Amino acid sequence: MVGYLSVITVCITLCISVLLPVAVLIVYGVKNKGKGVWSAWFLGAAGFFVTQIVIRLPVLNLLARNPEFAKFTMNHYVLYCLLLAFTAGLFEAIGRYTVAKLIGRRLTCTRGIAAGLGHGGIEAMLIVGLTYVNNLIYIIMINSGQFDIVVEQTRALGVDVSGLVAVKQLLIDTDASMYLLAGYERFLTMIFHVAMSLLLCYFVSRKKDALGIVLCIACHCAVDFVVPLINGLATPYLGNRISQTMAYAAVYVFLTAAAIMGTLLIKGIGRKWTDKAIAE
Repeated sequence: MVGYLSVITVCITLCISVLLPVAVLIVYGVKNKGKGVWSAWFLGAAGFFVTQIVIRLPVLNLLARNPEFAKFTMNHYVLYCLLLAFTAGLFEAIGRYTVAKLIGRRLTCTRGIAAGLGHGGIEAMLIVGLTYVNNLIYIIMINSGQFDIVVEQTRALGVDVSGLVAVKQLLIDTDASMYLLAGYERFLTMIFHVAMSLLLCYFVSRKKDALGIVLCIACHCAVDFVVPLINGLATPYLGNRISQTMAYAAVYVFLTAAAIMGTLLIKGIGRKWTDKAIAE
C-alpha cells in the first residue's frame, strides 16, 4: 500500500505541474488584458511542443533502440550528457526564436514573459503532469486492491506482468519526499524557462538575434549538462563517487541557484525593457 503522505505529495506535484501553469496564465492574462498574453502563451507552448515532443524526443527514443548508441551512452557518459544538453538547448532555442519572430513587431516584455510561461507550462503539463496523473491513478488502484486484480487478469491472458509489478513496487518504495521534490524541480524549471524566453525575446527586439540565440543555448546547455553530470557521480557510470542523497542535494541546490539567477534576469530585463519603451 502506498502511504497517505505519498498520496498527498503526489497531488501537490500534480497541482504544481498542471494547475499552477493554468492559474498563472489566467492571472497574468487578466492583469495584462489586451497585451497579447494569451496568444504569446500558446505560441510559447507550441514552440516547445513542436521542437521537443514532435522532433527531438522521438529522435532520441529511436536512437535509444540502437545497440551501438546504448553502448556509447555507457562508455562515454559525460559526452552523452553534453550531447543531450546541447540538443535540448539548441532545439528549445530554435523554438523560442521562432516564437519571437512570429510575434514580430508586437514583441514586448509582457509577451516575452507570456511566451516563457507557455514554454515552461506546457513542458510541466506534458512531461511531469501526465506522469503524475498516471501515478495517482495507479496509487488509487493499488490502495483499493484493483491493481492486483488487473495484474492477475493480465497474467491469465499470458502477458508478461513484470513491468506492472515493478511499477507497483516503485510507487510503494518511493519516499514521499521524492514526489514532492519533483514538483519543486518543476517550479524551478518553469522560472528558468521564462528567463530564457525573455532573454531571447529581448535580444531579438534589439536586433541582436545571434547573440540572444548563443546566450540562450549556452545557459540552457549548462543547466542541462550539470544536472545529469551530478546524478552520474552517484552511479557506476562515473564511479559511484558520491551517495545518491548527496547527489540529490547538490542537484536541487544547483537548480535553486539557477532559478534565483533566472528571477534576477527577469527583473533586470523587465527594468530595461518596458512595453512603453517599445511603443515609443
